[in-house]
Amino acid sequence: MARVKALFRRVEAMPAGNKRPDDNNGHKASEQQIRVGNIEINILARTVKVLEEAINLTAKEFDLLLFFAQHPGQVFTRAQLLDKVWGYGHDGYEHTVNSHINRLRAKIESNPAQPDYILTAWGVGYKFTESV
Repeated sequence: MARVKALFRRVEAMPAGNKRPDDNNGHKASEQQIRVGNIEINILARTVKVLEEAINLTAKEFDLLLFFAQHPGQVFTRAQLLDKVWGYGHDGYEHTVNSHINRLRAKIESNPAQPDYILTAWGVGYKFTESV
């Protein structure tokens, strides 16, 4: 039953059905693109630009960034991110999330030590900015 529920959660989170209007907090979304501050995510092409410059992300870094951008302001624990981004039943170490977030911050943040986009919710997990 848990596996079926996890499959339903992943299907609901798929970008093809995710269409969100502008929310006046700097997030602009359509079926194909999400723009947040200086970041532009092309969902169908699986590309990311920061300040109009193409950024090379691994598949998992892209999936993680897209998941965060689709859920601005929502705090996720490492375990939740492993479940939602890596998939139900992933046997990985929770600090895998930290490593991916650190690499992602290094690629998209102007100052990774003081991030503007992927924020730490101390003692809980991580969240994506609601406004930039």
